Amino acid sequence: MYKALSVFILGLSLAVSTEGQIVHETDETKLYAQTKQVNQFFRRFNGEEDEKGDRYYEGDKQFRNVKLRKKYLEILFDAGNGGMTPELKTEFVKNVLDKSNPGLLDFHKPDWFCEVHATFNFKGKHIPIILFMELEDAQLGSKWVIRKVNAKTFEDGFKRDTIHVGKFLHPLSHELDFMNLRKALLNTDSVSQFANRKFVPDYLTLFLYEIYTGNLKFETVEDLKFHFFQISGWYFELSQFNRPGYNTGWLISSLVKLNNEADKTVFRKYVYYENR
Repeated sequence: MYKALSVFILGLSLAVSTEGQIVHETDETKLYAQTKQVNQFFRRFNGEEDEKGDRYYEGDKQFRNVKLRKKYLEILFDAGNGGMTPELKTEFVKNVLDKSNPGLLDFHKPDWFCEVHATFNFKGKHIPIILFMELEDAQLGSKWVIRKVNAKTFEDGFKRDTIHVGKFLHPLSHELDFMNLRKALLNTDSVSQFANRKFVPDYLTLFLYEIYTGNLKFETVEDLKFHFFQISGWYFELSQFNRPGYNTGWLISSLVKLNNEADKTVFRKYVYYENR
């Protein structure tokens, strides 16, 4: 509510001139057209607030009104992305506004998360690390937690040595009490070859460990975006745009149609940088 109040007050300050209390409608329109917060994006997508940011609640006549939602959906796309064709956006909006099964976003339900691009100091060097954040139930409601981590610095340590493919522990190593591990583990660049074929490194564990040891220290957040799989049959990305004009704020920056659950699984892995 405090955000809605601040928007309303700012709108008045822009709209009223000192000479004659003249309302500048173009300034108000521009102000109200911007989706300034992610929470506001949820409310506009669902049709749960008016143009001035005042909330609609269940029981209000305009609450999730189809016409209101259609009006908002038309301004919630990044107009600069030519990859989202008019046909694709029209199909998406049609699915979302389906009266028998409307597509709605729920802040407290799964299938949406944040991708945070941050800079850390790792042993004196500035490195980029991507954190995937998601909401988790807590005693008093919910909280943000780290779900996954992607970092090239960690990835490099798990690359298998494809040049010296003959490195392995002999099947009779047990007869030597595995003392040949001494020689095998000397070469740190190929140590991952001694893990089983199905081994997948857990970068979140490494991340937390390096934070614990003091080797890794947070510096700043460079950028962030959100990924949504809540609308059945669709994926969209939400990004923030700071630019002149009306098409600014938090907007849908990417839109993909998913034909089935298999598509959803594959695309989720792509978003997590797991199959790139």
